[in-house]
Amino acid sequence: MKTRITELLGIEHPILLPGMSWISTPELVAAVSNAGGLGILATGPLNKEETRAAIQKIRTLTNKPFGIGATLMMPGAVDNAKVALEEQVPVINFSLGKGDWIVKAAHEYGGKVIATVVTEKHAKSAEKMGADALLVTGHEAAAHGGDVTSLVLVPAIASKVSIPVIATGGFADGRGLMAALSLGADAIAMGSRFATSKESPLHQNTKDAVVERDENQTIYGNNFDGLYARVMKTPTAKKAMKKPVGFIKAALLSVKAAKIAKMPVRTILAGLIVQFDKVKLLSLFGAATEKIQAATVDGDLQKGVQFIGQTQGLIEDQPSVQEIVDRVLNQAKTIHEGNQQKLG
Repeated sequence: MKTRITELLGIEHPILLPGMSWISTPELVAAVSNAGGLGILATGPLNKEETRAAIQKIRTLTNKPFGIGATLMMPGAVDNAKVALEEQVPVINFSLGKGDWIVKAAHEYGGKVIATVVTEKHAKSAEKMGADALLVTGHEAAAHGGDVTSLVLVPAIASKVSIPVIATGGFADGRGLMAALSLGADAIAMGSRFATSKESPLHQNTKDAVVERDENQTIYGNNFDGLYARVMKTPTAKKAMKKPVGFIKAALLSVKAAKIAKMPVRTILAGLIVQFDKVKLLSLFGAATEKIQAATVDGDLQKGVQFIGQTQGLIEDQPSVQEIVDRVLNQAKTIHEGNQQKLG
């Protein structure tokens, strides 16, 4: 299957693994790239030394294109993006920040840049700054999706920009791929689906919970990490919806989170004086780190919070990455042939 995205990124299939903290590791990234898609490394939990080591490890596991993700508002993200540029990573995906400097530097060595967006305004801005493609995140997505569902958001943005669109949020199989292509996208990114693959490091307890639960068992709100996000319905998530973490407690917890993420505590504390609003958000984000890690790494769904999309209701097993990709493509082909017959 050829689309503008497969040609732009030099991949076989229009299927991507988005960057998910503690999940999109070198092993899973390489598995998706080796299966013909594009794996994107999550650098959120990594410092710059760990990011460089992860990039180098990916290169020992695959000779196919891959990418790294950088959430620019987070401490350490700029340094991680600079490491990716130094290592000349083929694809860089940035979000929550201005990435024009990334675009300029990546284009100098032939790299491609994908901007994650949730609104038309941000999509147009990303195109103007030179991004090569957009990762358009609908309301159904795990973690930080927008207010608008993919069914409306994807075609709305695709019709307003000239660069390729990658749809994410609500896509987990061949039906989703065909739907996305019909909406004007050139590829899909599947987070929750790949998170439950055999190669995924997501804790087995959490994988099993995803398979067991349906599409109604997620919660969307801004009480988890300070940004609107979708998570699995767990005791801690439900409690957070009723009583969000206060700023003082969040600031204290963020110090612990900074140590977990191997980031300087002073990065958060020093900013309290000059960037109160931003640091407040970072503190809330940091406070959530321990809870997210509890569910993702430790499999503790009583104390933990797990980012998961509504496609949870479409996931019924835990196959290999290659099996997932093959299924998506075969199902998409069957649907395409069936639609041709329906249309006469």
